[in-house]
Amino acid sequence: MNRELLDKIIKAYDIRGLVDDEVTPDFAFALGIAFAKFVEREREPATVVVGEDMRPSSPDLATAFSDGITSQGLDVVRIGLASTDQLYFASGHLQLPGAMFTASHNPAEYNGIKLCKSGARPIGQESGLLWIKDQIAFGIEEGFPIPNRPVGKESVRDLLPDYVSFLFSLFPKDAFSREFLGRPIRIAIDAGNGMGGHTAPAVMAKIHAVVDGIYFELDGTFPNHEANPIEPKNLVDLQNLVREKNADIGLAFDGDADRCFLIDQNGDLVSPSALTALIAEREILKNPGSPVIYNLICSRTVPEVIKEAGGKPLRSRVGHSYIKKMMAENKAIFGGEHSGHFYFKDFWCADSGMLAALHAIAALLESQQTLSELLERFNRYSLSGEINTKVEDQQLAIAKIREHFLSSAVPVEFDELDGLTVTAADWAVNVRPSNTEPLLRLNVEGITPEVMGELRDLVLRIIRNG
Repeated sequence: MNRELLDKIIKAYDIRGLVDDEVTPDFAFALGIAFAKFVEREREPATVVVGEDMRPSSPDLATAFSDGITSQGLDVVRIGLASTDQLYFASGHLQLPGAMFTASHNPAEYNGIKLCKSGARPIGQESGLLWIKDQIAFGIEEGFPIPNRPVGKESVRDLLPDYVSFLFSLFPKDAFSREFLGRPIRIAIDAGNGMGGHTAPAVMAKIHAVVDGIYFELDGTFPNHEANPIEPKNLVDLQNLVREKNADIGLAFDGDADRCFLIDQNGDLVSPSALTALIAEREILKNPGSPVIYNLICSRTVPEVIKEAGGKPLRSRVGHSYIKKMMAENKAIFGGEHSGHFYFKDFWCADSGMLAALHAIAALLESQQTLSELLERFNRYSLSGEINTKVEDQQLAIAKIREHFLSSAVPVEFDELDGLTVTAADWAVNVRPSNTEPLLRLNVEGITPEVMGELRDLVLRIIRNG
């Protein structure tokens, strides 16, 4: 494995690549050695907790990584099949550094690793990934030193019941025992053959609800659809299920179940920005005046609601390591991303799709409104949703968009916190390169659907036609 390949698969805030060609057991073993050295360098506890998703390659990769860790004299706790937020729970609950083997929403041919320090503290490029990459490169070129100490021990522990109990401890005891409009609430779930099929049954068993589930079978080949709910085509089956069963809410999880998207009782997609605003308001009511983080592709509704609730809105670039860092630095109580990631101070500032889903269910039960009625006041603008386009030269496409708006007759502001954001009085555009795939990601917001649609089509023409 050469430096060029390491540069390709070690991203801004995690590691992803093609199984067999890029993310291999040999790489995982080398990563385990490098991570053990990092853990010692950071004076972290000398035990690493390791989880894995349902992809066929995950067990072998996790085992190779564990062997790398134990070869350096550190111990490993294997928690087996887990969602990513279950791994974060394990890291926080046990106060141990952790590694999660998953490629999240990526197609079946990919796998990867998310690393964290004890307490689920993030590790991104600036907080350790670059150092770890250098250690791997050096070890491959010069050979890894063999420490003069006994090999570490590997143990196995099931933390799913503890994870479920902890989630419910964050709500009032009767929050999920109430009836909804005189009956048990009806919840439809599409686990996408991902780790939601592992965690959702254990969680939903604690709720007074009727649950209709599809694709709960753990299958990392994704036989029904990709476990990527940000793509509208992957929500169709859940939307049909909600309508067929007259469900009150639909939940769609991505492959590692750290993201959750909602479908309302009509079968329509709920904007993640609206859910961000709802949870932010709930959290501020419990913690008046507190800061809340939102990323730059969220609707402007989000900072408006945070201010109206008495909180302090703070804007972040996209990516879990950046938001978690800002939350810790600013003592923020909550953070939301328009991509469906939701971060909670009470969850070690880590993201949990399941915890976000529980907030939405609890809010429904409290309000006794339908989901569309509950969220109506958080849908103030028209949003395009994230539109991904494969491009050969991401930076050239962004430069052409900037060039177009530089000559705009409408006063605009430019912002390069993450990609390029162009803002006017009635609209906003953000376009940024993906950190994990050869894509350009576009988000557009307008004061009306017409304004949004016209702007969306204009920018897409620039991206796709130059």
